[in-house]
Amino acid sequence: MVDLDAQPETGVGSRGLDRSRRLVAEALGTGLLTMAVVGSGIMASRLTDDVALQLLANSAATAGALIALILAFAGVSGAHFNPVVTLVDRLAGTITTVEAVAYAAAQIVGACIGVAVANVMFEIPAVDISTHVRSSGALWLSEFVATVGLLLVINGCVRTGRADMVAVAVGVWIGGAYWFTSSTSFANPAVTIGRTLTDTFAGIAPASVPMFVVMQVAGALAAWFLIRLLFPTAAAPSTSTPTARSDR
Repeated sequence: MVDLDAQPETGVGSRGLDRSRRLVAEALGTGLLTMAVVGSGIMASRLTDDVALQLLANSAATAGALIALILAFAGVSGAHFNPVVTLVDRLAGTITTVEAVAYAAAQIVGACIGVAVANVMFEIPAVDISTHVRSSGALWLSEFVATVGLLLVINGCVRTGRADMVAVAVGVWIGGAYWFTSSTSFANPAVTIGRTLTDTFAGIAPASVPMFVVMQVAGALAAWFLIRLLFPTAAAPSTSTPTARSDR
């Protein structure tokens, strides 16, 4: 067993690359993730009027993309793709404040570009501001729950010596949370902001974003408390697979 504070949460990649390369990886990975979320939503809504089938297609595509992207970029940047994942790393002291801010900025920029590309792929204007209002106590609670669960899944795997399972665990959690949360589990401030740029199945009106982000950050803080409570010591990280991750 190793000291809690010496154990990386998600890390910044096993390859030891310079910050600029890692920021490119974070932006690219988050962008590809939002392309999957938005693009699959558009495709599903064009193929069927059945909302359940639309949600099934959207959740499956998102979960699959998450698994693939985490596996691809974990060794490069840690594959956070999510400011709340980065926040937990900052609370753990495994990255600096400057680096955490840079990661979050790259994730937000990447998410916005990814949504614009998804729009264009389906012959929609690159910037098509959403009118889909998502505002209620139930939705806000859902975002809190989804974010807490996501971070517990990530850190529970890492801190019990199963970092090689994080990619699959995150994909399964997000895919499942689509169905048991009324918000369909955004659980990611960067992706939430990006999704304001598409007035399609996956969009969210700009006015709905602040409370979503507040509840996601609140969920991250609650998750950090639970991580410290439930995993006060951590198994040594696996040497076979990078210990990094994300969400949608």
